[in-house]
Amino acid sequence: NANTWRPATNADADAVANLVFSVLREYRLEPDPDGTDSDLRDIETQYHAGGGAFDVLEDTRGNIVGSVGIYPIDAASCELRKMYPARDARGQGLGERLLKHALERARQLGFHRVVLETASVLQEAIALYTRYGFEPYQPPHLSARCDGAYFLDLRATSRE
Repeated sequence: NANTWRPATNADADAVANLVFSVLREYRLEPDPDGTDSDLRDIETQYHAGGGAFDVLEDTRGNIVGSVGIYPIDAASCELRKMYPARDARGQGLGERLLKHALERARQLGFHRVVLETASVLQEAIALYTRYGFEPYQPPHLSARCDGAYFLDLRATSRE
C-alpha cells in the first residue's frame, strides 16, 4: 500500500478538520469546532508539545486519507482521538491500520492505558475496538456527541 504516515502539523489543521467533520456529518454527528474539536486548531500544542502524537496517513497524491491522535491524560494514560478514515478509502482495512498505528504510537510514547469516547452510530469502529480488546467503562463525563467509552490496558494485550 502506497499510503504513508507522517506527524501532522498545524499546516494540516484545515485538511484534518475537513476529514473529521465530513465523517461526523456522514453519521449525522455534529462537529464542535469550539469545544470537542477545538484541539484541531493547534495540533502541535495540543498533541506533540504535550507528549502525545497526531499522525496522518497520506495517499500518493498527498491527500490525507486518515488521522489519529494520541492525547496525553497523565503519565500512564492517553486518549485515542480523531481516528477517522476518509470515506472513499474505507473497506480496505484502513480503520484497522489507523488503530494498529495508534496503539503502537501509544506504546512508543510510554502509555499503559488507552481510553476513547465514541458514538454508538459508529458501529464499525466499535466492532474494531472490541476486536482489539477495548472494554466499555463509565467515565466521569462524556463529550456531547459521545454515548460510550472504552479502555484498553496495553500491558495486558499482545503486540499484533
